[in-house]
Amino acid sequence: MFPLKDTEMGASTFFASALPHDVCGSNGLPLTPNSIKILGRFQILKTMTHPRLCQYVDITRGKHERLVVAAEHCERSLEDLLRERKPVSSLRILCIAYEVLQGLQYMNKHGMVHRALSPCNILLDRKGHVKLAKFGLYHMTAQGIDVDFPIGYPSYLAPEVIAQGIVKPSDHTQCEKPLPSGPKSDLWSLGIILFELCMGRKLFQSLEIAERLKFIIMLGCVDDIVTVLAEEHGCLDIIKDLPENTIDLLKKCLTFQPSKRPTPEELLHDSLFSEVSLAYPPFHKPAGLFSSSPRCANLTLPEDISQLCKVDEDSDYLAERSIEEVYYLWCLAGGDLEKELVNKEIIRSKPPVCTLPNFLLEDGESFGQGRDRSSLLDDTTVTLSLCQLRNRLKDVGGEAFYPLLEDDQSTLPHSNSSNELSAAASLPLIIRERDTEYQLNRIVLFDRLLKAYPYKKNQIWKEARVDIPPLLRGITWAALLGVEGAIQAKYDAIDKDTPIPTDRQIEVDIPRCHQYDELLSSPEGHAKFRRVLKAWVVSHPDLVYWQGLDSLCAPFLYLNFNNEALAYACMSAFIPKYLYNFFLKDNSHVIQEYLTVFSQMIAFHDPELSNHLNDIGFIPDLYAIPWFLTMFTHVFPLHKIFHLWDTLLLGNSSFPFCIGVAILQQLRDRLLANGFNECILLFSDLPEIDIERCVRESINLFRWTPKSATYRQYAQPPRQAGESNGTRSSMSCFSADYQEAPRSDLSRDSIKLDDLKAEVSPRISAEDLIDLCELTGPSHSKTPVKKTKPSKPKLLVVDIRNSEDFNRGHISGSINVPFASAFTAEGDLIQCPATATLQSFKGRVVVIVGNAVKNTAAGKSVSV
Repeated sequence: MFPLKDTEMGASTFFASALPHDVCGSNGLPLTPNSIKILGRFQILKTMTHPRLCQYVDITRGKHERLVVAAEHCERSLEDLLRERKPVSSLRILCIAYEVLQGLQYMNKHGMVHRALSPCNILLDRKGHVKLAKFGLYHMTAQGIDVDFPIGYPSYLAPEVIAQGIVKPSDHTQCEKPLPSGPKSDLWSLGIILFELCMGRKLFQSLEIAERLKFIIMLGCVDDIVTVLAEEHGCLDIIKDLPENTIDLLKKCLTFQPSKRPTPEELLHDSLFSEVSLAYPPFHKPAGLFSSSPRCANLTLPEDISQLCKVDEDSDYLAERSIEEVYYLWCLAGGDLEKELVNKEIIRSKPPVCTLPNFLLEDGESFGQGRDRSSLLDDTTVTLSLCQLRNRLKDVGGEAFYPLLEDDQSTLPHSNSSNELSAAASLPLIIRERDTEYQLNRIVLFDRLLKAYPYKKNQIWKEARVDIPPLLRGITWAALLGVEGAIQAKYDAIDKDTPIPTDRQIEVDIPRCHQYDELLSSPEGHAKFRRVLKAWVVSHPDLVYWQGLDSLCAPFLYLNFNNEALAYACMSAFIPKYLYNFFLKDNSHVIQEYLTVFSQMIAFHDPELSNHLNDIGFIPDLYAIPWFLTMFTHVFPLHKIFHLWDTLLLGNSSFPFCIGVAILQQLRDRLLANGFNECILLFSDLPEIDIERCVRESINLFRWTPKSATYRQYAQPPRQAGESNGTRSSMSCFSADYQEAPRSDLSRDSIKLDDLKAEVSPRISAEDLIDLCELTGPSHSKTPVKKTKPSKPKLLVVDIRNSEDFNRGHISGSINVPFASAFTAEGDLIQCPATATLQSFKGRVVVIVGNAVKNTAAGKSVSV
């Protein structure tokens, strides 16, 4: 993205063709609206960044198939030069031609042509350089199929385009397309425009459209088109005075036969521009974050380094930001594309009576409205005012745009309104995401941190614990998942075309996956879904495709819609971390262990709810498999998943258990009041879940869950020594750098799955018991122990060995409740003198310890 310093932002609108409501596709589903198709194709245009192209920013859908496009814009164009009715100098002609050809060449390399080239679409920035506008209209409308107006201007269309005519598909269910225009058609349009600039006025002004088209076709009968055009428009003297290189340029552009006409790239390297090209350094697109090229390869510094530190009170820091960021902040500050077009009367509302259809009388006389001209193209572009945004950011100092990353004294950049920012940081997340000033600071900070990735990875984790700016969520997730290297080359090397047995199931699942979202429901979205999923299946031959993998892919694809390689890389890093071996052909043992541990987590944090669910037979197998197999993406809409995963990615593989418990606790009252059938109905249509509360409670549960309580023998193997801190407790502050620790002598041993299922409460390891004792202090003390963590009920250690073993040695502060006198053979507690003591610790963490050889209940951790 280029900074918005020499241009502005503009908005334009057009209508997509409406489809009949009673027609279905070959799959039996309703046809995808043309506006959705256009919206999907538009996305790739946002990646087209070149100094000679106007940057596309956004597209929105309105009522009745209306589309509004936001893009970079300039007030002046070649149309203004023609209005001056003065011939343009030959040197300026060559410069304009060269800059236009640069833009066309870049488009052609990406498989696109302009097709709508005209003086009004060749804009001039504040420095007088060319920027091509509306260059994506032909691509996003599928060569004009999805709109009711032709793409291009009659006076500038190439002869081969006119000869082809307008081709529209007769059957909406078929994919018949017209023969697309090639790069050479744009060269003819450029030749006509340059000819007009040479003579200082427009051609064909006195001719009707049909006459113009006929005249252009008839040019095929002449040898020297430039001379014929000059004679026809009375400017032969002007043409004769032009330099030879300018005449040669016009003749090469205005070659009637496409086979003899050069392409923009061929003409760009012609000797005509040997001198002009010296003033234009080659364009190098900056290397992406995940690229094989060094990001500093094309870094240039000014000769006078002090210029970098020069402070100008009148500096427009906002204009130095990318147009994508400025537009995002403009929307937060109250900007509305449709409202801007309504204010300029580009969009006009009609009274209902004016929208009544025509009707015919018996004598053939018709009444009602005529043709609705609003469906035709209005190429007017409205400049978007940034006054409201600048007023909103007037108190933001220049230092906010250049935060010091090494400053550990503050988590937010300094500004004149730092108090307001500090206050905003404590507000609910949904409010913070809509606060313009707060988001500016977060975007600038994350942008700098991400550019320093992976060097600043730890600081990215630290800031992500506060929140993640939605604009940079996709790339931030990739950093949190540790994605590195040349991901595009790896993705390209995967065979995504050869048919495989999974193709059929993928084709069935995609049309049902988050199809309420306009982007994912578009044909372009379906194609990307298909490629990413297939790439994952092909590249993981030891795993198989399970239903739900499409839902798991959806958040990554949505956030990286124009970067399939990054979506694939993120998914490939996410699955081993949180869903290790979930996609084995036989995953029953993995799933069963996971659900059993989750059941024990419910018992640990909410014994009352656990007992009730067990009594009515409402076990996790009936409702939790879609939760964990898709990491809740099958349960919640995308906007909730984003907030949930912002936190999920900061935890380890046990954090999903905490999310599941937090969801159940939000439904606790209804679950306790209902039986099995009512619970089944409740989860068949899950009630509204407060995601922010869910995240908050999940973090609290995670902090106070002993890490060994969620131990799974089928989980991803722990890191080797030296790869992580290893000794960190899961009850310490919720931190991104916590990973599964390597095993030690005090770690918990694995047990058979049948034995695990027989236990209601989880076991913990000796090292976790030591941590619990250190965090909570002596259990017999009535004086609260100073903690660095949120207050939590004290620990009670119950030693169930016999009195003789207990007196020989025991944990300080523990109480002795011999198993034989206090528990039945099944392990149930009976009334005894110790019962009163245990009841006084209701709501506390109770750890039962004993001789593992003699007592089957030894090592259990319960909460009563």
